[in-house]
Amino acid sequence: MSTSRLVLLMLLLNVVTVAGGVGVSYWLLKPGLEQAAGAGQATAEPLLPVEYEFYPVPKVIVSLRGEGREHYFVLDLALQAEASDEPKNFAQAEPLVRNSVVSYLSGLSFDELRSLPIGDLQARLETALFADFASKNALAPFKHVLVSKLIVQ
Repeated sequence: MSTSRLVLLMLLLNVVTVAGGVGVSYWLLKPGLEQAAGAGQATAEPLLPVEYEFYPVPKVIVSLRGEGREHYFVLDLALQAEASDEPKNFAQAEPLVRNSVVSYLSGLSFDELRSLPIGDLQARLETALFADFASKNALAPFKHVLVSKLIVQ
């Protein structure tokens, strides 16, 4: 057998092997793909963009005693709520938000507050605010508290 015929035979054998592998893979994976596609179509609903309203709560100042001196924390917060046709009355909630934030943060040590990541601080503030609103039988007009600025002095 000549070299060119041998190379052609090996090439043909490789093409048949690859095609067979692709066919077997498709045949084995086809039931799973159909099931996943069917489940995705049955439960998938079009996602509508959610619009939010934000209300700024600027310059919440907290004074904490530290090692031999006082430290100041200045926070700018933003209250996030879903946008709706009914206007939210954030202005009435602001004094309660300020009071809750100052009273919660005043109970922490300087080192503890300084070492908190922003995400943990936001989560703690949300928990404290919702608990404070609930204890005063007030409805919180927001869903999330965002820290938009934090200055430590």
